[in-house]
Amino acid sequence: MTSDQSRPGLRDRKKRQTRAALSAAALRLVAERGLDQVTVEEISEAADVSARTFFNYFPSKDEALLGDQPTEREVLAARIVAAPPELSAFDALRLAFDDVVEAIEADREVWLLRLRVIAANPSLLPRLISGNAETEQVIVAAVAARLGLDPCHGHPTLVTTVAGAVFRTALMQWVEQPGTTTLRELTAGAFAAVSAGLPDPYAAT
Repeated sequence: MTSDQSRPGLRDRKKRQTRAALSAAALRLVAERGLDQVTVEEISEAADVSARTFFNYFPSKDEALLGDQPTEREVLAARIVAAPPELSAFDALRLAFDDVVEAIEADREVWLLRLRVIAANPSLLPRLISGNAETEQVIVAAVAARLGLDPCHGHPTLVTTVAGAVFRTALMQWVEQPGTTTLRELTAGAFAAVSAGLPDPYAAT
């Protein structure tokens, strides 16, 4: 590979590092001081960039805290469409979520801090809900494309909603029971339970 060919990859990694540094700085400062006591300028300084650079990555402080990245939705959608054709749409989603789980577990402390900050600052919830809705719309369209259905057909929405609930359940269990098991194991177990028709678990006697 020539140096010219490698440059886009290097630039992309640098952008990802800067974005991650800004998000981590925002989370750390807000966790320490509170949402209203932290400015974009302070976040930028903590990440060793200018405020102008901050706005190249995030339109607001809230976006930095939530860490949402529209391109990641498109990557997830592409994985759903490209999953092996013999898989059901639900299993295609399960497979696509594997990469999401890997990314979260690789950045565990930041994600745990993010979820604590969101819990402590309910004013972030409307933007979080909005971002989740936008992600669901992208996934619904991907499922519909995979099945050759109109996005308005009920099945893509149903599959997406169920898979999203499965993932959120596993994520919250992972947060509430740190260190007991991995997010990958929790997610796999939750998807398997739904696939099996949600049989009732029984406590050992």
